[in-house]
Amino acid sequence: MAPPTAPLLFEEEGWAAGCQRVVGVDEVGYGPVAGPVVAAAVALRRGQRFEGAVDSKLLSAKRREELAGIIQKQCLAYGVAAASCREIERLNARNAAALAMRRALRHLPFEPDLLLVDGNRVPGLREHTPVVGGDLRCHSIACASIVAKVTRDRLMRRLGRRYPEYGWESNKGYRTAEHRAAIREFGPTPHHRRTFAGVLQVELSLDEAESGVSAEDTSLRGEATSVRA
Repeated sequence: MAPPTAPLLFEEEGWAAGCQRVVGVDEVGYGPVAGPVVAAAVALRRGQRFEGAVDSKLLSAKRREELAGIIQKQCLAYGVAAASCREIERLNARNAAALAMRRALRHLPFEPDLLLVDGNRVPGLREHTPVVGGDLRCHSIACASIVAKVTRDRLMRRLGRRYPEYGWESNKGYRTAEHRAAIREFGPTPHHRRTFAGVLQVELSLDEAESGVSAEDTSLRGEATSVRA
């Protein structure tokens, strides 16, 4: 049985209060030991609803891909951005997620009148309304979670072709038994978060660490932003 579509209650309150540009934001990739954190911002047209849009974790990969394409084509505007592995190491995962959100918002062609963000209040983010469990309770946040998840999964599949030993096509950088075993056998890559549990056990030279390229710089070009008339 398909999960229920996330409601429009928060958005409808904003529209009723005179907000024209209501935007939902969510991130994915907070917990993996490899790869970037990716955030998406989705602005809906007044009353717009995408049947089936809900927390991306509750959807099959096929359904996420379908919905992401529809959302990106039909929503008012969207932006996608990332914080790289090295930024996660330098800032910590929470602050890197906030950085990715700020970047995603900068890709929008306008400033939100109402900004809805999944989870608790995000330090350093412009004025916003935090919605705990937002990807289940808030439609625009659910849409953002789907777009962010699909974008990050595509990125991890591309990285997986460069580093096939780690199984990123399937584990997406999360700490699975297969992934942990690959780190033990082959060592971490420049895309691993070396301060995360399960990665530090293997030494990585400074030269190797500095040879990595930011996923934000190389893998999200051409996917960052769109606006619909």
